Amino acid sequence: MRLIKLFLSVIFLLGISFNANAVTIKWLGLAQDDSAHKEDIDAAIADWEAKTGHEVKWQYMAGPDLKLKLPTMLQSDDAPHLFYSWGGGVMFDQADAGFLQDISAMVPDSYLENLSPAAADAFTYKGERVGLPNLFNQVVFWYNKDLTEKAGVDPSKVVMWNDLLEVVKDIKDAGITPICVGGKNKWPIHFYWTLLHVRNGGKAAFFDALENGGWDREEYIKSGYEFQQLVDLEPFQDGFMAVEYGDASAAFGNGECALHLMGSWDYNGAKRRSTSGEGIPDDRMGTFQFPMTENGKGNPSDTLGGINGWLVSKNAPKEAVDFLMHYISMKYQSMGAKSGAYMPIYKGAETEMGNRFFKQQALNVANSTFHSIFWDQYLGRDIGEVVNDVSVELATKDITPEEACQRVQEAWEFNQ
Repeated sequence: MRLIKLFLSVIFLLGISFNANAVTIKWLGLAQDDSAHKEDIDAAIADWEAKTGHEVKWQYMAGPDLKLKLPTMLQSDDAPHLFYSWGGGVMFDQADAGFLQDISAMVPDSYLENLSPAAADAFTYKGERVGLPNLFNQVVFWYNKDLTEKAGVDPSKVVMWNDLLEVVKDIKDAGITPICVGGKNKWPIHFYWTLLHVRNGGKAAFFDALENGGWDREEYIKSGYEFQQLVDLEPFQDGFMAVEYGDASAAFGNGECALHLMGSWDYNGAKRRSTSGEGIPDDRMGTFQFPMTENGKGNPSDTLGGINGWLVSKNAPKEAVDFLMHYISMKYQSMGAKSGAYMPIYKGAETEMGNRFFKQQALNVANSTFHSIFWDQYLGRDIGEVVNDVSVELATKDITPEEACQRVQEAWEFNQ
């Protein structure tokens, strides 16, 4: 007995938590070992394990693999307890399939008050909370000042769609590739078509189509014609349909093109993937919001991006939810914001952002009356894949704008 007491005293003095009922939490995400996200992830795991005696087993997969393999994983005995999610339709499908757990009773209102309400609501479905948000992002045009100045253009003055077309023409006339895009992955191209929808139809059209159909309305057909105005200028790098997103990101980081329409995450991605590992210096890079269209019904402040976070699988222990609230807290969200890894969801953590691009995008989203989640995510896999497919076919001019919209409408009708 004296030996046991001595042992427990040593544990107490060393600050080691002993838990006879320790559990292992399986956490599946996207961050690789060299990702900026890993700093706050590693710190949160180390602190939690020391505090509780539980173990957190971190694993990661690339985004396409995660989307492809998750349905099978969630039906297996090795299903993750917590896993990364973009929210929207894929999450709805997972909930309908019975893969997710209602954690409403485990997450107190006193905790939710610290999160953006819109972000928190994004991880609920049919009145049930199935996860928690972690970050948000926005798709903007990034530009290389060295190249745009060489072409004699100022992208920061782009306001209307025709302004963008003129900038692209001038850049191309200067012998510079205007835009890098990863056409092989399809989703980078869907940004163009769906952002034009956001500008032409706005929030009202989107939610009306979501509820009642009408994806072939005239505002969306107009988007196709405007997108093909850009396509006719041949703005993308040679062979863009065979280029992966990561290679397009590296090309922008290497200064091989002037513009790149991409999400907040590519600030770090383009730098990391560049040959130098440093990319374009911050003082030689700028951003601008996607331009408005003539007679567009959307609000100029409307944005497109993601509200990403973590879902809780049906077999996850309560400790997994406790850990999730531990991770999505001021301490680790502030770390993520300070490192420039992401734009945080926890109120107050944004004050730690030293990155001027992220600060501007946070302001953009804060001022937005409609932050549209990526359509290939929000509309679910079946409809989302059609959106991506027809976006590419518009870019290669293998389909008309009317046919593209009709395909989306048919996919919507099939999924009702």
